Amino acid sequence: MAATNAYLTTPSKTPAGKSHSRRQHHQSAMADTTSTPTASSSRSRFEAYNRLQAAAVAFGEKLPIPEIVAVGGQSDGKSSLLEALLGFRFNVREVEMGTRRPLILQMVHDPDAPDPRCRFQEEDSDEYGSPVVLATAIADIIKSRTDALLKKTKTAVSSKPIVMRAEYAHCPNLTIIDTPGFVLKAKKGEPENTPDEILSMVKSLASPPHRILLFLQQSSVEWCSSLWLDAIRDIDPTFKRTMIVVSKFDNRLKEFTDRWEVDRYLSASGYLGDSVHPFFVALPKDRSTISNDEFRRQISQVDSEVLRHLREGVKGGFDEEKFRPYIGFGCLKEYLESELQKRYKEAAPATLALLEQRCSEVSIELSKMDSKIQATSDVAQLRRFAMLYAASICNHVGALIDGAADPAPEQWGKTTAEEQYESSIGAWPGVTADIRPPNATLRLYGGAAFERVMHEFRCAAYSIECPSVSREKVANILLAHASRGGGSGATQAAAEIARAAARSWLAPLLDTACDRLAFVLGNLFDLALERDRNRDSQYGNKSGNMDGYVGFHAALRHAYMRFIKDLAKQCKELVRHHLDSVTSPYSLVCYENEFQAGFGSSAVSIYKSNPGSVGSFSLELSDCGTLAQDDAMRDQENRPPEKSALQTTPGKAAAEARDSLRESQMTVPETPSPDQPCDLTYGGAKELGNGVDVGARKRVARMTGNGRNPDHMRIPNGGLLFGSRDGGVRSGSAYSDICSSAAQHFSRIRGVLVERNVTSALNSGFLTPCRDRLVLALGLDLFAVNDEKFMDMFVAPGAIDVLQNERQSLQKRQKVLKSCLNEFKSVARAL
Repeated sequence: MAATNAYLTTPSKTPAGKSHSRRQHHQSAMADTTSTPTASSSRSRFEAYNRLQAAAVAFGEKLPIPEIVAVGGQSDGKSSLLEALLGFRFNVREVEMGTRRPLILQMVHDPDAPDPRCRFQEEDSDEYGSPVVLATAIADIIKSRTDALLKKTKTAVSSKPIVMRAEYAHCPNLTIIDTPGFVLKAKKGEPENTPDEILSMVKSLASPPHRILLFLQQSSVEWCSSLWLDAIRDIDPTFKRTMIVVSKFDNRLKEFTDRWEVDRYLSASGYLGDSVHPFFVALPKDRSTISNDEFRRQISQVDSEVLRHLREGVKGGFDEEKFRPYIGFGCLKEYLESELQKRYKEAAPATLALLEQRCSEVSIELSKMDSKIQATSDVAQLRRFAMLYAASICNHVGALIDGAADPAPEQWGKTTAEEQYESSIGAWPGVTADIRPPNATLRLYGGAAFERVMHEFRCAAYSIECPSVSREKVANILLAHASRGGGSGATQAAAEIARAAARSWLAPLLDTACDRLAFVLGNLFDLALERDRNRDSQYGNKSGNMDGYVGFHAALRHAYMRFIKDLAKQCKELVRHHLDSVTSPYSLVCYENEFQAGFGSSAVSIYKSNPGSVGSFSLELSDCGTLAQDDAMRDQENRPPEKSALQTTPGKAAAEARDSLRESQMTVPETPSPDQPCDLTYGGAKELGNGVDVGARKRVARMTGNGRNPDHMRIPNGGLLFGSRDGGVRSGSAYSDICSSAAQHFSRIRGVLVERNVTSALNSGFLTPCRDRLVLALGLDLFAVNDEKFMDMFVAPGAIDVLQNERQSLQKRQKVLKSCLNEFKSVARAL
């Protein structure tokens, strides 16, 4: 059935309101092609497009060449139709030509060829092989080529076409692409998805708008139950470029008795639309060996028998004026050739312009290839181009760190979750809180992503509190300090606990921060490459064309990643040094009275109250964080200020300091003897002469009577060290006081480490070297080598031969395209 929208000319109306017959239209078109000048120009256009098509297939060119694509289900008569168009049989159905690979049939009407001459285009070439005369040889070649390709690709079907050129005195000037037939189920031994692969391949071949669809369907199939009509609608919804052919029409004739039945079936308007006019074709069923002349005679005889049956075997005949141009193989063949020639003529100007563009592009590619080949022998020039390119990439990295937003962050940036997933680093170690830094959902890169990770590190660090420790651990530390004498045992014990906790819990965070920041900077390499390509396309190639040098690009990437890896290693050592400094026993961090007023009341409270809140150095720009930010700031305003042990009234603090000093200056008695009550003695010292433990009683009285509970005085030997006799922990016991003091020391260590040391260390350890030392580092790594080692990045074994082969292929493509261009210039002048 053939759709005439857009491709079929609408019949003009006579003054009486009747339309001219389509036969008159075909006769007029064929009269134009039979006159000598028109026939000559049509033949030249056809030959020009045939050669252009061969070049497109050989070199993979995407050219909008007008082509007819035959589609339909298996056994719907495509193979028989193609043989009828060729004018001779070659047993195509026996090799299932159209079931596994497309076949491009280039039919050339040659009056000087009484016998058909068929030639196959060589695979991956525009050259044609020797002529093939025997029909059985043609079928064997199609089968062997199909089997060889499918075995090589290990697939059941392939979209790579076979091109066959047939020159014959009895075939039209016509090119048809025969596609694999639709099937419902795979053959035995084939993958189950073969039907889907065939459908997908046919849709891909038929989708280009410059191609005309020739859809075949058997006459025994009703329109309402057509299996493949919907597939054609998916490709061409309105049938504007589809010709529908009803095959095996003679099988349906015996069902017609009255004229209205024939006219209703031939119109098919209820399913295809009023503007769609199918063709109805019947072909000889005799498959016995006959001559080519007899084959063509039988085709004409079947056409005559179909018309005679419609005129004489049906009561009232049929509407010949309306449907006669669409009945018979002769009408279809005539229309296909005239329609394709019309498309060739319409597409010639656009094809000529496209050929000029492609010739220019191939010339540029050939010039680049010549430069590459020349560069392999010019080491100095290659070094210069490579240095310029490496310097350009380093400049782009610096620009991205400083805040450049090119290329598009929406495409190249990453959210916090994507950074964690792609870096395989995961969450912050030891942190149970849900860390959501500002702008976590925005796609950032470069300096913005670096700052977001820094803020995320601060949030993670301030979400960790000083972990609780066992009484045994506190006892071991406290008693060890007490045994060395002095009155500051509790203070030293609390500080030691805080330092140990900081080393244990903050060290993994520092390593994770360095790894995350290194990942952010490592991503900048691909962004710098993309930025360089964009700059080259916009402003011309200024850094030297290094495309295609895979070895050099690999070496450049390796050198960059090694530089970032070395920076990460150095930064880890640097921040570990800062951690060791602030947790050293000689560090005064735990004893800085002014620290709480500085960091404790600002940074600590900000991060502790809301790890995801906005500090003075971070702005929340993402949509999802606005409401949470406002709530957090309101909560912060309403929260009463935190007070530590050092933020008290000055007079009270001085009094407590004097009491603490007075207690620490008291003499600690010697260890009591085992004979004395262990729960009432402190040190075991007795008054001289009478053996009465006066000192112990005085201390017990002081401990129970004055109400004070200095932490450095409660160290009874075997008595109540951390709690009452019933096992309960008293309010203000040494254990709770030491834990509370350790928590304060831990908070001070964390604040000094994060705010004073690590932030500046990471910025100077990562960003400054990327700006100042990257060019030098890459230069030393890539270019401070001898010429032989330098050329290893560009000329691998056999690389010269590969470049030479690519150059020869480009030269051949250029030659063929220029030949096609000159031919189309002649065609254009004849239009």
